[in-house]
Amino acid sequence: MRGKWKALTFFILPFALLFAAFYLAPILYAIKQSLYKVERQGTFGKATEVFGGLAQYQRVFSDGPFWESIGRVLLFGVVQVPVMLGLALVFALLLDSGLVKGRRFFRLAFFVPYAVPGVVAAIMWGFLYSPNLSPFTAVTSNFDLLSADLVLWAMANVVTWVYVGYNMLIIYSSLLAIPQEVYEAAKIDGAGAIRTAWSIKIPLVMPAIVLTTVFSIIGTLQLLAEPAVFRSFSSAVTSTYTPNLTVYSTSAIPNFNLAAAFSVVLALATCVLSFAFLKVTQRGGDK
Repeated sequence: MRGKWKALTFFILPFALLFAAFYLAPILYAIKQSLYKVERQGTFGKATEVFGGLAQYQRVFSDGPFWESIGRVLLFGVVQVPVMLGLALVFALLLDSGLVKGRRFFRLAFFVPYAVPGVVAAIMWGFLYSPNLSPFTAVTSNFDLLSADLVLWAMANVVTWVYVGYNMLIIYSSLLAIPQEVYEAAKIDGAGAIRTAWSIKIPLVMPAIVLTTVFSIIGTLQLLAEPAVFRSFSSAVTSTYTPNLTVYSTSAIPNFNLAAAFSVVLALATCVLSFAFLKVTQRGGDK
């Protein structure tokens, strides 16, 4: 028994140390920083950090632009996440159907955009959207994709382009795990390709779809690279356009205590939304 505990400790300890150092410690440090504030003696006096209690959180909850940015990314997620996961599901079903020749090529082609760093992808698409730089002048001359009305959806296109292949691979891997006997039984019952996909494949890969949705919810609230890059292309993207951009801009002032409070509130909002989605899907699955 003692040998089992030693083996268990040997395998778990490295992960536990890294988890504590790079996950728990930053969270605890952010919470600690959010409880302090900076005071000065006079206008040009030396800045000192003192305990401020919930003063920073009062500023967060009274900060209109921050909550507007929360609403903006929620709207972004309500539209972009279903479109992205819908495309990922369609591509995964096509690859699994056997109707597509050269599956290895298309599987790699769908995944390649994910290998492009988010900043590079945003810069590339930013140039494609710019009326004076884009080779697609027929589109950019008629639709200002960097305007206040369209820039959010222009960024949604970038995120969709990057992450469709990543989510497709997760769903496709789940499809490959379905036993062939299930398909053989469906074929004997007279089910066609569409009926098999709708009644068998999609229900069986639903856990993978739920997983990718949770990842997408978290990623939506953490949107940073695309709006940070698009600030150089569009004046409609402000320093508080998304919650993470608000945190980044606040820390650059620098006001690390307020930025930490923003981060803590954003992390709690992400946890609540992810947990609520999981509870809703579990409740629906139990029926």
